[in-house]
Amino acid sequence: MKFNYTPLGTRVVITQDKAEEKTASGLIIPTAAQEKPNRGTVVAVADKAELKVGDKVIYAKFTGKEVEVDKVTYILLKEDDILLVEGWKYQQ
Repeated sequence: MKFNYTPLGTRVVITQDKAEEKTASGLIIPTAAQEKPNRGTVVAVADKAELKVGDKVIYAKFTGKEVEVDKVTYILLKEDDILLVEGWKYQQ
């Protein structure tokens, strides 16, 4: 699946990870009670963004805008709303 749009400014587009369907002990969580995770994978970045496609990120809860393209739901975020990037090392 290819995302054929480019976000503007320092925005990024992510696909959200799936919600947990079972507890650690194996109990099934009803769909209505499943909490949407604030984790995902970057699928598109603006020219000015530091992130790159494929980065695994954790973003601030209650941020971003859900957009649907070709029946797939994506989340459009400002890069500032990204809190953590998997595997990045802080450089001084």
